[in-house]
Amino acid sequence: MITPSNPLEWLISAVGFLIAIGILVSVHEFGHYWVARRLGIKVLRFSIGFGKPLWRHVGRDRDQVEYVIAAIPLGGYVRLLDEREGDVPEQDVQRAFTRQPVWKRIAVLLAGPVFNLIFAVFLYWILFTAGVPAPRSIVGEVTPNSIAAQAGLRYEDHIIAVDGRPTDTWEQATLGIIDDLTDDGRIHLRVRGVDGSERDLTLDAGNRSRELTQPDALMPGLGFDIWQPKVPAVVASVIDDSAAARVGLQTGDEILKVDEQPIGDFSQLVALVKPNPGRDVTLEIRRDGQTLSVPLTIGESTAGGKSIGLIGVVPENKPMKTGRTYEDMVALQKYGVFAAVGQAATKTWDTSVFTLRIVGRIVTGNVSMKAISGPISIAETAGFAIRQGWRFFFGILALISISLGVLNLLPIPILDGGQIVYQLAELVKGRPVSERALQLGHSIGIVMLILMMTLAFYNDIVRHLN
Repeated sequence: MITPSNPLEWLISAVGFLIAIGILVSVHEFGHYWVARRLGIKVLRFSIGFGKPLWRHVGRDRDQVEYVIAAIPLGGYVRLLDEREGDVPEQDVQRAFTRQPVWKRIAVLLAGPVFNLIFAVFLYWILFTAGVPAPRSIVGEVTPNSIAAQAGLRYEDHIIAVDGRPTDTWEQATLGIIDDLTDDGRIHLRVRGVDGSERDLTLDAGNRSRELTQPDALMPGLGFDIWQPKVPAVVASVIDDSAAARVGLQTGDEILKVDEQPIGDFSQLVALVKPNPGRDVTLEIRRDGQTLSVPLTIGESTAGGKSIGLIGVVPENKPMKTGRTYEDMVALQKYGVFAAVGQAATKTWDTSVFTLRIVGRIVTGNVSMKAISGPISIAETAGFAIRQGWRFFFGILALISISLGVLNLLPIPILDGGQIVYQLAELVKGRPVSERALQLGHSIGIVMLILMMTLAFYNDIVRHLN
């Protein structure tokens, strides 16, 4: 989770959330609106948001549709002419939603989720046409005695397939790992080492799939991380009034050891210092060809409500030599205008299927319910995406659009999927579902939706408290 650290970032997150939700709800509701009007069904209102209207406009066509932006930006709706909601003027009876053939009603209900998926294809098409650099699935540090280490995973291995499905980027690999993990607790990888040789590995997580699908738990729990360029533990500058400044560390000093623990690169130094605020240690450094011992008390800082250790040095920005080139580490996903359409459609389909699988495994208990995120997490992610640039924002927008489309197809009475179930039941029975059944289903749907939203908010709050 990416937590904003200052008021400006919180503001950006709020704006990002409003932009993302505003766009995606508009796309979803426009699907219902557009198909309904094309099929001759009368639309009464098109609303983005719920509650008190902040802006209102009445169309000038014969239907005089009311367009509204409302105060609560957590959804929207299209209100259709419906005999169940009151008397309908005689001249408009045939344009009421309830008077339409079942196929027309299903088409209107399907249109919202389908437009969300089409919008995701459009966003991915833009990204693939413009070109998206993506980090390849190169393994970083592997924790000794971890699940990954016991399986034989090594530093700078390239994960080229998960459970037989080819992967090249970390996004593909991560989705594959989660899917395979939540299936039976085992992850089947094919990796290519730095020397070019390929190996088949099985990471056995046992019955820990629920635990490992909690937020930020997957990689640490398996015992490896994403490759990042290493920089030497050489001091480029010393921060004023820091622990390093107080003991006289200087530019050019190379930190060799911390309490006899060898330091191979700056990330290892951070790993030893960060968990130990206030601890007294001895640094072994190299300065002008001489080796010196320097006693130091690790400084302390508070980040996200947690106390972390730091000594106050900035490393040189000179990546160490590695067994791989930059081209090995980054994949440019770029296609021609027409080829990008197929790639975008495939990515949207694969992500939709993955989303459905994860929802099913949450229900069966194979995936932790803590994986469900709410508006706070969406806002933080949207704000972070905006700060990273339009490509990142479009990618996040596509993912949320797919989630919105797929989740709305679930057979929960108050959602589009639940309403479609009612229409199919009418088709089978040959008559409409009874008013009592509709009311019961509506009540159950509201309860389920409230429970899901409560859980999502609870998960968001707990992540912040932790």
